[in-house]
Amino acid sequence: MKISSIARLATILGFALLLGACQSLSKPDTPAGVATTHEKWEHKPADCTAQDCPLVNVELQEVSGQPELNARIEATLLDLVKAATGSRPASLAEHEREFLANGKPGWASYLQAKVLSQHDQLVVIELSSYHFIGGAHGVPGRTYLNYDREQNKVLSLQDMLVPGEEAAFWQIAQRAHQAWLIAQGHGNDVEYRKTWPFERTANIALNPDAVMLKYDVARLAPYSDGHPEILIPYSQLQGILRPAYMPGTTR
Repeated sequence: MKISSIARLATILGFALLLGACQSLSKPDTPAGVATTHEKWEHKPADCTAQDCPLVNVELQEVSGQPELNARIEATLLDLVKAATGSRPASLAEHEREFLANGKPGWASYLQAKVLSQHDQLVVIELSSYHFIGGAHGVPGRTYLNYDREQNKVLSLQDMLVPGEEAAFWQIAQRAHQAWLIAQGHGNDVEYRKTWPFERTANIALNPDAVMLKYDVARLAPYSDGHPEILIPYSQLQGILRPAYMPGTTR
């Protein structure tokens, strides 16, 4: 049975919002630094000729010569699949087979990995997803990998911070959230602040101009607001962020 026209429209509009939020992902250009490969494909069931066939769309930028990092990229995309569908496939190929075999008309799975920025010894990789598997709207996802080229590792928050400074980091993040509320016009909205209180997130990117905290939809703000984003200037993180990860620092 085909999904309703309203649900189908929700799929299209939802993915349009995703592309609008991260349009850089559609470009294979890479900043000077590590070499990357770029591939993109979209598949539908071979025997489906309808306009609303289920589909899987993957855009993947990987770092050349770094198999462990590329495996981490794929694993993180698969985590986004699980967050949206409740099931974690073993590989992107398995996800495609299962999704196309079991998908209903109108279902869609979009997965994208993109080098967002490179500076100093860091490569920041953005991973995005959008899944529509029925219901009122789709499920977008977003997360980041901060890769230290010199240490050849993906950084955890503890790796980024001076030991013992995690509580101070989140205090600064909470103050940045207060500033974000004011900028959004909710500084004096008691009900809004009660409904959407501050919380921590694992989605952190060490971008060149600021540390970015990205939140899932329906966190910090209603679903219709997309992925809330809080920025913390590096100047506020002196003595909290490890010196090696302050932009312009050489070891």
